[in-house]
Amino acid sequence: QVQLVESGGGLVQAGGSLRLSCVASRSVFSFNSMGWYRQAPGKLRELVATITSGGFTNYVDSVKGRFTISRDIVKNTVFLQMNSLKPEDTGVYYCNARAARLGVPIDSWGQGTQVTVSS
Repeated sequence: QVQLVESGGGLVQAGGSLRLSCVASRSVFSFNSMGWYRQAPGKLRELVATITSGGFTNYVDSVKGRFTISRDIVKNTVFLQMNSLKPEDTGVYYCNARAARLGVPIDSWGQGTQVTVSS
């Protein structure tokens, strides 16, 4: 059982910054990828950013140039640096770790951290 513990959410004004952290209970290299998803009220959960075990990153178009995903392999931690925040970035942000067994993806999720951006 993988444990993912997020922190760093909060309330910020538009244009501000926040840094989310996700600490995994085992090495980040044990996953095919790790990433961040978010869910706004009344909306489906959407992918925000991912980083593969090889270090390749991917972002949803709406955050490109504003958000940066990174990791600390010693501390088994993945970060999401969020700059130039907009009200539409508001939501619960979830850390995700994806592994695979016999080709079948296995997802683990953190408990979520609330990000609220005021206009």
